[in-house]
Amino acid sequence: MNKRERSFRAEAVVLRHSDWGEADRMLTLYTRQMGKVRAIAKGVRKVRSRKSGHLEPFTRVNLQLARGRDLFIVTQAEAVDTYLGLRDNLVRVGYASYIVELLDRFTYDEDENPSLFRLLTDSLMRLDQESDPVLAIRYYEIRLLDQLGYRPELFRCVKCDAEIRPEDQYFSAAQGGVVCPRCGSSTPEARPVSMQALKYLRHFQRSAYEEARRVNLTPSINREMEQLMQHYLTYLLERGLNTPSFLKHVGAS
Repeated sequence: MNKRERSFRAEAVVLRHSDWGEADRMLTLYTRQMGKVRAIAKGVRKVRSRKSGHLEPFTRVNLQLARGRDLFIVTQAEAVDTYLGLRDNLVRVGYASYIVELLDRFTYDEDENPSLFRLLTDSLMRLDQESDPVLAIRYYEIRLLDQLGYRPELFRCVKCDAEIRPEDQYFSAAQGGVVCPRCGSSTPEARPVSMQALKYLRHFQRSAYEEARRVNLTPSINREMEQLMQHYLTYLLERGLNTPSFLKHVGAS
């Protein structure tokens, strides 16, 4: 796509929207062609608008976008997948919100990344179809970090470079990975991580989803991985996320 074109087609996922003026909406979109963009959908809040049902959050949509003075303008919208299976379940809606919040917080406008778009749509599809969405969320977190350049080191100590042995370890968000027991005692910010949780994180980091989904993730290990990832993500973002508290409220964790 030529970014100078005045009007062009784009495939996107609606991350969120907010009211704009009397009848319009401001959309935050993640597109396959341009990464994250913001666009105005004119008249979409009117009762007779044909575009409104195609522009709800978590919808995958084909768009015709025109360049306005400051923002893109949505001139056509056609839903490709609305992921209906996740919309009637508050826990799945919470997980979808978590997925898009992470992507929104970590990305900049018009920073093209087709691999991130694929990870987003694949993850929404898994939330829509999987009987238990928890594993898809843990997989999304570790793969998102890979795509963004924040891949945690899980195989060697980030302080002494020793190979990690099959025993409980530590994890340092500040240093971006696992700290061995010998170095952990002198690393105040490091937090314990069990070898079992570390084994799953390693597996997700190096496996395709079809292989990763075969594991039996127990509730206790899932909680440990969730807490570790929240700790690391909060450190990277330098602030907390909004959706984890909603997920706790609806009983997701």
